[in-house]
Amino acid sequence: MDRATASWRNTTHDWTRSVDAEHLAGIRRDRAVFAPGGLRHLILEVLAYAADEAECSGGEGRCTVTLHPDGSVSVADEGRGTDTRLDDQGRPVRKPVMATKDLRFFDDPGAQVLPDGHPRRGMSVVAALSDWLVHTNRRAGGAWVQRYEHGVPTTDLTPVADDGTTGTTVHFSPGEPVRAAGAGGAGGAPAPGPALVLADPAALASAWPYLSVEIDDRRT
Repeated sequence: MDRATASWRNTTHDWTRSVDAEHLAGIRRDRAVFAPGGLRHLILEVLAYAADEAECSGGEGRCTVTLHPDGSVSVADEGRGTDTRLDDQGRPVRKPVMATKDLRFFDDPGAQVLPDGHPRRGMSVVAALSDWLVHTNRRAGGAWVQRYEHGVPTTDLTPVADDGTTGTTVHFSPGEPVRAAGAGGAGGAPAPGPALVLADPAALASAWPYLSVEIDDRRT
């Protein structure tokens, strides 16, 4: 990072570092702590960011959770897109939400509780516990995509065609231990179905009143 990022205010993540390898490794070492219940918790971690966007907009936010045939999951919202700025060289820098800790929640014993009853810790949990993750964000000033493996970027922040919309899509493939935990420990078991993801719609509505969630199950 250059001098520009050092002057940027850190609200949710530290702009001065793009990857916190020690943080990611710690999540992987304590998988049961950071992904209690397996895949459903990871989905809720992503949905929490969509809910943040919906609340900030002051209106009704919509989000779609897609369950793909290969066991991966994508969560797409219609928010503003992940904060992306230009550094002193005119290069786009996206807030490092995937590879560094969320300063609001990760080390806070009083952190927000997700609808599954477990604490929110941030998107880096999802990235660290996924074999791969593709993060696409569309903003009023541009659109970019980046791929991660186990939380570490494997591509640069790459521009994509602007389609006139804004929002964020997080497409991830949870590691096998996470999938097994979500299925009661059965190796190779399928990802949770719609009923498990939305086990308690009332709890989702109570936690995130500005966000409506739809499930698109493409596995069958």
